[in-house]
Amino acid sequence: MDAGNPRDEESPLVAAGQNSQVGKPTNHTRDVHILSSAFLLIFLAYGAAQNLETTVNSQGDLGTISLGILYVSFTIFSVTASSVVRALGSKYAIVLGTTGYWLFIAANLKPSWYTMVPASVYLGFAASIIWVGQGTYLTSTARSHASDHNLHEPTVIGSFNGEFWGMFAAHQFVGNLVSLALLTDGSDGSTSGTTLLFVVFLCFMTLGTILMCFISKRDGKRGEAAAESPNGFCSSFVSLTKGIITPLLDIRMWLIIPLIAYSGLQQAFVWAEFTKEIVKPAIGVSGVGGAMAVYGAFDTICALTAGRLTSGLASITWIVSFGSILQALVFLWILLGYSLTSGVLGVLYPLLMAAMLGIGDGVLNTQLNALLGIIFKQDMEGAFSQLKLWQSASIAVVFFLSPYISLQAMLLIMLVALLVAVACFLFLSLQVEKTFSNPRAS
Repeated sequence: MDAGNPRDEESPLVAAGQNSQVGKPTNHTRDVHILSSAFLLIFLAYGAAQNLETTVNSQGDLGTISLGILYVSFTIFSVTASSVVRALGSKYAIVLGTTGYWLFIAANLKPSWYTMVPASVYLGFAASIIWVGQGTYLTSTARSHASDHNLHEPTVIGSFNGEFWGMFAAHQFVGNLVSLALLTDGSDGSTSGTTLLFVVFLCFMTLGTILMCFISKRDGKRGEAAAESPNGFCSSFVSLTKGIITPLLDIRMWLIIPLIAYSGLQQAFVWAEFTKEIVKPAIGVSGVGGAMAVYGAFDTICALTAGRLTSGLASITWIVSFGSILQALVFLWILLGYSLTSGVLGVLYPLLMAAMLGIGDGVLNTQLNALLGIIFKQDMEGAFSQLKLWQSASIAVVFFLSPYISLQAMLLIMLVALLVAVACFLFLSLQVEKTFSNPRAS
């Protein structure tokens, strides 16, 4: 149990009385179900739209540049995201964050520099707070559930992350199937049905936003305290500085940052390079949706499975190692031995690569969030702010580098980044295990 948690020493009657005021313990799992379902609805629309962005808005590279601006904005606003989440509370930060995704999809109904660029900048802000809020909310919910039911906290954190990321990963599968059903390729190379598709996506997002309003508020006291502080500006400045600096004073964060950055690189590689350089030449534009559906299906299965298997740092180490090896094999395969093939194998190879990349992404999503929730209990907002800061920065790098470097150069960057990330993570794992096994060292 955590030191200073008053519920650890309360009688069952007192605890029951408090639960009747703030909600029954079963509401913890209910909140996870609602949170996961709402994110699925929002991101099945956004994820599919992002996959289509460079194709649908190709004139003047509007789609590519908009995504690059989005992730630069995401990176900048991630610096302040932890302070915003502390001020609003994680629930209201998540709800506010959904508005950026809604506006971005709406801008695609009339795509131009005057609609897409402002929408991308605002989405960068919205994405920063929705993801910091999500990580904080989910970890807080897991810790409360473990405390209420006297369960092993890291196991509950892993299980809740497994459910969330399993549902979230399904957005690639569902969203791409919706795109496949509504879009039609014309004989002249044009695509019809985009307006209907984005209207349907807006409907999904509206439902997701409404559903998000039904999750329980978990950290209102802290938010109210911040709002009522007599020295508002000073307090906000100190909170902002603390949110940025404090996590970076911990050597464990520096050892995790390479893995965080790699997780962003591998996602952007799939979006920017894999679909364009591997899938499209092998099975055509119409096959991109199918390949990404396979990617999403295996991402979902792996996230659910990895979450169930997570019980602490040792299990996280083994699971991350497995996912990293699979992705390294894909990069080496493309770099050293892959060539376009006709027939069944020509279709099977890209789908197999998509499945392996999806497994690796499912591993990184669940295990990074569980790892930060376990190690940085005292500053969850700051830790998850760092997660999104470095992820979004690395994604932006790939989008801006992609037009100027070859696939082989990108693969070498991916392999080096993966090697550094795994080496730092294994060192972290050994150091933490050594600390636990030798209490005097701490």
